Amino acid sequence: MKRRDILTGAGALAMAGCAGEQSATGPAGTAETFEWKMVTTWPPGFPGMQTGVMRMVEQIEKASGGRLKIKIYAGGELVPPLEVFDAVSRGSVEMGHGAAYYWKGKTEAAQYFTTIPFGMTVLEMNGWLYYGGGLELYRELYADFNLVPFPAGNTGVQMGGWFNREINSIEDLKGLRMRIPGIGGEALARAGGAPVTLPASEVFTSLQTGVIDASEWVGPYNDQVLGLQETARYYYYPGWHEPGPTLECIVNKEAFASLPEDLRTIIELATTALNESMMAEYTARNADSLAALQDNPDIDIRRFPDEVLDELRRYVDEIIAELVARDPRAAKIDASFQAYRTKVARWTEISEKAFLNTRR
Repeated sequence: MKRRDILTGAGALAMAGCAGEQSATGPAGTAETFEWKMVTTWPPGFPGMQTGVMRMVEQIEKASGGRLKIKIYAGGELVPPLEVFDAVSRGSVEMGHGAAYYWKGKTEAAQYFTTIPFGMTVLEMNGWLYYGGGLELYRELYADFNLVPFPAGNTGVQMGGWFNREINSIEDLKGLRMRIPGIGGEALARAGGAPVTLPASEVFTSLQTGVIDASEWVGPYNDQVLGLQETARYYYYPGWHEPGPTLECIVNKEAFASLPEDLRTIIELATTALNESMMAEYTARNADSLAALQDNPDIDIRRFPDEVLDELRRYVDEIIAELVARDPRAAKIDASFQAYRTKVARWTEISEKAFLNTRR
């Protein structure tokens, strides 16, 4: 019932009520306050992701009556963008925000908690995480790294990326240097391409100068902010590699345990609120930005050929099978993920998908 309240929006109301119903001294009359640091993988002020984190932190401070204050450092301001996981794990900072597939070098199983290519949409991912056992597996995995994870944002189905060449067959991916992380990057490698992991701050320059030949980032909203429409002509869809990418807020385990119960609850409510509101923002802003790109004569928006998608799906299946065979933790998570995906797909087929197929 607690999670059901969160997911139906009662979480936001509860946060608003926290500040009104208790004084800054807290429910137990204690005047104890906490000042934390938070690092992210996103550039300063980056729309949607970094601004979403800023909104969440503001809500936490208000809901706590000022008892929990969090100072945010964008990627590179305190630690490099791709070192957020380590900084929070060792306790250099108390909180972080990023995407679990960035940490595949720590544990490959983490990738399941961002997205699996050809996997689940945002609605399906949230169903698995909150009601299908996914969150319990998520926290079990991260406990080994002294972390407590929370789903904290989603961008929805992404675009396939920007390319400086046409993709008409799987052969066109050979030799392609592309910014693409996670299992999607491994699939590209099996197709003969060269995947590269880069933070947002380096994507534009790398594509503009020819260090890479292609890049996926998110979708029209963020891609326009980065200026990627100025670096390549061909903009492909769908985002086979990231159908429902969940972002995460990670909290140092000891720091989280040091908080009184009401502040721990406020963090849970605030991260869940961000998980919902960010998706709403991306739905609205992607629509606005796509219209502008469609009106740009220098941009060619195309669908990936079925042949290319079929081959990439085959590579992904191979990669997952090999991962499960060598990593018991991944095998346990995969069993839950795949079972839920199979079950929820039957509902998605006759609900969301069936309806969208009727719409003109």
